Parts: sequence; structure tokens; C-alpha cells
Amino acid sequence: MDCVATDALPRTLSAWPMFLWSRVLFPGDRPAAAEPVRVVSVLILLFVPALLLYPCLSFPLFEPDESRYAEIPREMIQHGDWITPRLQGEPYLEKPPLLYWLTAVSFQLFGVHDWSARLPPALAVHGCVLALYFVGRRGFGEATAFRGALILSLAPGFMSIGRLLIIDGVLTFCTTLALFSAFEAVRGSRLRWSWWLLSAVACGLGVLSKGPVALALLAPPLLLHRWLTGRPLPVTRGAVAAFLGVTIGLSVPWYAVLCLRAPDFAYNFFWEHNVMRFLTPFAHERGIWFYGPVLLLGLLPGSLLIWPFLRFLGSSDGAIAARRPAELGFLLLAGGWCVLFFTLSSCKLPTYILPAFPPLALALGWFLTHSAWRRSRWPGVVAVAAFTLLAGFHHVAEPWYAAYRSPMHRPEEVRRLCADPSVPVVCYPRDCDSVAFYLGRDDLRSYRSKDIDELRKLVRAQPRTVILCTHRHSRQQLHQLLPPEVRIVEEVHVGLEELPGVPASLRKALTVLMGETALGLSDLAVVECGSPDARLMTANVRK
Repeated sequence: MDCVATDALPRTLSAWPMFLWSRVLFPGDRPAAAEPVRVVSVLILLFVPALLLYPCLSFPLFEPDESRYAEIPREMIQHGDWITPRLQGEPYLEKPPLLYWLTAVSFQLFGVHDWSARLPPALAVHGCVLALYFVGRRGFGEATAFRGALILSLAPGFMSIGRLLIIDGVLTFCTTLALFSAFEAVRGSRLRWSWWLLSAVACGLGVLSKGPVALALLAPPLLLHRWLTGRPLPVTRGAVAAFLGVTIGLSVPWYAVLCLRAPDFAYNFFWEHNVMRFLTPFAHERGIWFYGPVLLLGLLPGSLLIWPFLRFLGSSDGAIAARRPAELGFLLLAGGWCVLFFTLSSCKLPTYILPAFPPLALALGWFLTHSAWRRSRWPGVVAVAAFTLLAGFHHVAEPWYAAYRSPMHRPEEVRRLCADPSVPVVCYPRDCDSVAFYLGRDDLRSYRSKDIDELRKLVRAQPRTVILCTHRHSRQQLHQLLPPEVRIVEEVHVGLEELPGVPASLRKALTVLMGETALGLSDLAVVECGSPDARLMTANVRK
């Protein structure tokens, strides 16, 4: 970058961040006005994600999240109650209802299947790609928007995870639409009301999908970007009130009704499952660098550009610096803030930073368009290779692994023991919602280790009970924990079959990598209440 005159240097400490941001890092001119849509780009972005997403949704649900989020909407339809989410017949109030509603609608339209359960998040992921292109081209140009959307379409951390039945895919669509619509609304000197209200609608849906985190991901990068660039926000108090009014109007009614039904909901949801999960190591505690590898692997092949992109950002050459506008800085702020926010959280999961992928992909798309890489053939070659590998993973590897590790990979045994509605089925010591979903039962009950006394009471009161042992040591524990008058009459071990053609020397390593039992289910035990001497009978153990 050309030298800055001494008299142009800021004279106060508070002015230095704005100076470094606007004059050193991102001194370039604003991108040109919105460019027209290219039909070829739209067709590619319609068909490439579609081929990766929709033909390969029919494989067994993963435990525990996918099966839980499929069973709740199934029970919504069964009970006819779309307000209070239920799991195993009991209220489940840890998450807002948007994903459940979308999945329930899909069930009503297409039937209750694993593929119809995954259809809403798959549509949300595809919607992110299209929103990135159609909205992104207005502020960053058609070529940048297309390349960024294509990078997002080929990112395994986004496509492979986002299409699963988890909340983060739907949340990411809402936050992406809210973020880029709000940016488009305030990009000029006057507020664009249509984009502003669209952002408010998307934000309200985001609050309905995962709570106030949608607002937390939207507001800080917008405000920080305007402060660093020194551009005043063209937003009046009335505009803020309108935005909040739309967001609150969409999201608060469900929260209010649920608070009336369950007075402790507000405390448990907002305090326990939002504030305390952020501040204290509730679960999934990880180190501060946890999201670094997640981003590098999840953004492949786009992350191969990170090193040259960093050199592009740090170059002092005036011609290169002129190709770094403040709008590029906004993309890095939006993606970086999402990663930083969840890095500061005590509870970390790879899926949490899914909303960071769209703005970071668009930033890489800008780099591809405004650097020497745009003339190279290698990005195209890498894109074709990435599509081929990702298609193979989606169509072959992931469905095979899901079926191999599914609690229902021996469906005949599970149905034989668990299909009779007159026989209680309980889970110990964790849930196994796949069995409930695929058998259509909402009367399963789960007992933790601390609830063993309640489990003893149940098996004493029933002539016959089926226990789903969801930990590999649970079956052995039952022999010591069950009361004397209860006998185990049958045991079925849900072990994984040996893979054909694997040398004996590799079997142990493969077992460590693949697991020893199905996800979420190790054994089934059938117990009957009888005389104290009945415990001496030999159980029928099926391998």
C-alpha cells in the first residue's frame, strides 16, 4: 500500500481501529452496483447442490440428535399438539419448535420416513446457497456471488452436516438471509425498507429455530462494521422498532403460550439452556482452538485458498489493497464473529459454527474473483474433484455407515421384542429414540443411573419388560442391579458384524475407529418378574 501521509495519521487512540480498518486493511472502493443474474450460474447452483442433497436422504437416522428431532414431530402429529414438543410422551422444552414444525409438515405431505425428516434441513442448506448468490451479487458482484455459492456447495462441513436433521441447518438459513438482507438494507445512504423487513422476518424465524442466538449473530457484525468504516447507519429509532416488532411478533407468541402452559419454561430455556450453557461447561467442553480444524476441514476445498487469501489481505501493494473494499471486511467480521462467539462458549459442537460458512465462502469467492487465481484452471479442476468425492460420500459412504451403526441394523430382532404395545420398553441409561421412531411408539421411558430405584419398581410391577441397554456395560450392570425376583429371560447383543475381507491385523484398529456396537444401543434384555429363585435360570443370549 502507498505510504500514508503523516498528517493523515489519527491523533487519538480511539481513532486507530477505524484508521487501520479503512485505510490499511480495506481501503478499496465499493463494489459496482448489482449485476444481473446469469442463467448458467443459477442452473449450476440449482443442480449441483440438488444432486448432493436430495437423492441420498434415505438412510437410518443417527443417534441421538436425528432420531430425537424426528420423533418429536412424529409425536406432535400423533397427539395433535403443535405447541408443546413432546418426546416419549413427555414435554421436551430444550429447543424452539421451528424445525419440529417443518418436519411435521414434511411428514404430513410425504409420510413418516427418515428421508422426509431430512428434507427440511436439506432445503434450508440449498436455500443458503441460493440466498448467498441472489443477495450476495447485489453487494459483491455476480462473479463473486457465484464462486462463493459454489464454494459453499462443495464444503463438506456445510453440506454433509447441514443436511442432517439438526437445528443448525435451519438456523443457518435464517441467519444468512437476515445478515445479508440487513447488510443490503443499510449499504447505501438511505434505508431500504424491503430488505430491512425481510431481515426482520428471517431473524424472527431464527429466534423460533434456536432462540436469541439468532440476534446475537446478526447485530454485532453489522454495528461493528459501521463503526470501523465510519459510516453512519441509516437507521432511525422507528426502523429499529419496526425490526424488533416484526421479530418479536413472529417469535414471541409461541414462547408466551408455552410460558402459560409451563411456568418454569422461561427460566429453564433462557437461563439454563442459553445463558448457563454459554457460561459454564454444561457439556461438550472443548479447547480454545477447537474450531480451527473444524473450519479448515469443513471448508475444503475452499480452505486451500486460506494462505494465499491471508497474503492478499496483508499485502501492502497499492493495486492489491485497492481490491480490498470495506464490504470484504464485513464478510470476515460476520464469519469471524460467529466463530469467536462460539469459541467463547463453554459448550462447543462442530455444528454450532455452521452460520459462519456462508460469509466466509463469499469472502473466498471475492478473493478468487479479484486475484490471479481467476485466470487459473486449477479451481475448476479442484471443484470437479471435490464434487465427485462429496457425491461419493453422500451417496455411498454416509448411508452405509449410518446403516452399519444404526440401532435398527437388526430390525427383525428389535421388532420381535419391542413391537408389542402391551409390553413396556425402557431405555437404560440413555434414550434410544430410533426405536421409538421406526416402531411408532411414544411410550418408551428412559432411566438414568440415578433412577435405578424407579426402574426396579417398574420391572417389579410388570410381568414382562424389554430394556434397551444404551451403554456397552449396561447389560452387565443389570445382573447386579435388578431385584432378586426379576429374571432376565433373553438377551440380544447388538454387536456390529465383521467387515468381510478385513485382515485380522487391522480388525482391532477398525473396531476402535468404527465402534463396537450400534450408535445408542448395545443390547436388549427381556426381564420377567417371578420368584426369587428365578434369577438362577440361564438367560438365552443371542449374538
